[in-house]
Amino acid sequence: MNETLSPAHATALDAADPLRHLRSQFLIPQHQGGDQTYFVGNSLGLQPRGAQAMVQEVMDQWARIAVEGHFTGPTQWLSYHRLVRDSLAGVVGALPHEVVAMNTLSVNLHLMMVSFYRPTSERPAILMEAGAFPTDRHAVEAQIRFHGFNPATDLIEVQPDEANGTISMQAIERAISEHGKRVALVLWPGVQYRSGQVFDLDAITRLARAQGANVGFDLAHSVGNVPLALHDIAPDFAVWCHYKYLNAGPGAVAGAFVHERHANDTSLPRFAGWWGHEQATRFQMAPEFVPELGAEGWQLSNPPVLGLAPLRASLALYDEAGMAALRTKSLKITGYLETMVRARLDHVLQIITPSEADRRGCQLSLRVAGGRAQGRSLFEYLQSVGVLGDWREPDVIRISPTPMYNRYSDVYRFVDEVETWAGV
Repeated sequence: MNETLSPAHATALDAADPLRHLRSQFLIPQHQGGDQTYFVGNSLGLQPRGAQAMVQEVMDQWARIAVEGHFTGPTQWLSYHRLVRDSLAGVVGALPHEVVAMNTLSVNLHLMMVSFYRPTSERPAILMEAGAFPTDRHAVEAQIRFHGFNPATDLIEVQPDEANGTISMQAIERAISEHGKRVALVLWPGVQYRSGQVFDLDAITRLARAQGANVGFDLAHSVGNVPLALHDIAPDFAVWCHYKYLNAGPGAVAGAFVHERHANDTSLPRFAGWWGHEQATRFQMAPEFVPELGAEGWQLSNPPVLGLAPLRASLALYDEAGMAALRTKSLKITGYLETMVRARLDHVLQIITPSEADRRGCQLSLRVAGGRAQGRSLFEYLQSVGVLGDWREPDVIRISPTPMYNRYSDVYRFVDEVETWAGV
């Protein structure tokens, strides 16, 4: 056996991994007395060991001092959302006042489109990728209808033009150039959820700007997965969730970015709420709305403190590791997965995620030879032996070796089990 394909090589890679200690900071689901081989951080990240203590701290404050918890101590609830602000800014490459943890992704997307999708009869359209995650498409269609326009003509979807269903930068450029004078908003993902393709957000922003369109990003599969530089790239807004790579728990509080050029723009329409009012005068209860500086001015209600607590625990690990080191491991471990699949499973699995490192994160999307029935058979077999991936209709298995807690030996086991299923 080629040494690079051996179990000893996987063991050696694990031993040399400078981030190997992070795995012990997570609770790994169990299967038949051992650790489950978990590749679903792109759907729901594992629980950080510190999350329970963070939640318990809030519970204890509530028990001891009740309402005074809003104003007492360094973790007071009045400004609890700011306990995650600086770390979030570091993860997404933003200034602290450009980010806020609030609501859910879909709610934040609607709130951002209230401000940054301002259609006119000459410029009514939204441009997005075909096959977008349903929450994005539903929200876009609803917003177009809400403004009195027709999704049949004013929702422009860029079709895949590459062999595996991915979209080239040239196709995006052609679409923005062709439709640009009609486009009010370009809404694009950082990572396409089904294919795992990473997009050039800087180039997309520049293309949209050149046509006079606003630009926003759905970063649900990007945050905590790939390096981001939102302040420098300068889209109008971005939204994301925290329950995937940010490990904040099911249904976790989401996040939003508003570029600083909009920080004090009170002329922007928005759906205002009490918690978006400037903190210094919020409790004067005046009827006039004075927005807080930056992204916090888009808040509606006081933050769900119990929901934010697990995010604090996860972000502490991101602060410790740093996105640069996580990306370095991600490139290595995902490259290792690609190498193993091509060397040992090329007759079983087709990789549809781009092979270029800068066009993918830690997810590889795989199609199984033989069609959907064979794909489901493999997926269910893997589940039965404690190797958990993620199924996406109609025929894709997503495997995401997350650098925070996955090991090279996990990848080796996945390949071994696929060979077992295939009868190799």
